[in-house]
Amino acid sequence: MELVKNIFFNTDKLVENSNVKISYTGKFFQDNSEEVFIHYGFGLNWDNVNELKMEKTELGFQSEIYIGEGETFNLCFKNNNNEWDNNNSQNYIFDIEKKQTELLVLDDEPVSLGSVRKLRKTYLWSKKVRLAVYKIITYFPKILSGNYKRKLSEN
Repeated sequence: MELVKNIFFNTDKLVENSNVKISYTGKFFQDNSEEVFIHYGFGLNWDNVNELKMEKTELGFQSEIYIGEGETFNLCFKNNNNEWDNNNSQNYIFDIEKKQTELLVLDDEPVSLGSVRKLRKTYLWSKKVRLAVYKIITYFPKILSGNYKRKLSEN
């Protein structure tokens, strides 16, 4: 997904405590810079600031980053000549969504994993019952009419 021109993520949304692959095709890629570093942090105060060298590919400079906790993911780019691409001094800022902990919601009440396992067992039993009914419908009339021949094993 492209959130800002020339910055692409391999996911639809940024979720806390997950990895994301970032592709950059901005100013430094277009100017053929040899090295590009991504400088990033989280939240309004740029907590947990890191800088990582990006890998140059045909599709742009790329790197994989762990998205930590915070309201926003802030980033900017720097090349080997110490020039910055920081969105005209405003930095690139993206919202981070909280990771969902519940799998299903029924009637506004969260369902635990135990309930999901019970649903799975119920589903498997319903498949077994349907298969048994199919076999009875298919083979029972043949047995009653005598058209069903049992294959004898050769000894």
